[in-house]
Amino acid sequence: MALSSRTLVASMLVSFLLLQYLTKAANHQYETIIYRHIYTICFFQLSNVFVPNYFQMDVNGAPSPQAPTLDCGVACEGRCKLSSRPRLCKRACGSCCDKCNCVPPGTSANYESCPCYFNLKTHNDTRKCP
Repeated sequence: MALSSRTLVASMLVSFLLLQYLTKAANHQYETIIYRHIYTICFFQLSNVFVPNYFQMDVNGAPSPQAPTLDCGVACEGRCKLSSRPRLCKRACGSCCDKCNCVPPGTSANYESCPCYFNLKTHNDTRKCP
């Protein structure tokens, strides 16, 4: 914002200096035409600084839409229903789901649908998520 304010001030100063120079150099009949051009230039300079900043504030001020959260309990229930150790599977799956907000479909494999889930590792560098 500081850079655009400096740019605005500098360009306005150049515009007004140009206006002063041209009005002294030109005779009276061209003066109104020169004023119109200078005011048009100033208007566009102001609009180039303030209009984008207005829209930027509007976009940044509004919260970004969040992806719908997944019900990890239900998703992990389905993922772990055939596991030989369902409690351990649900605990690991729940922790992975909390981090990734996704669980691959089915009871095994299908990791390509949720790469985050697939790439989580334990301290021993083994796959964490069932």
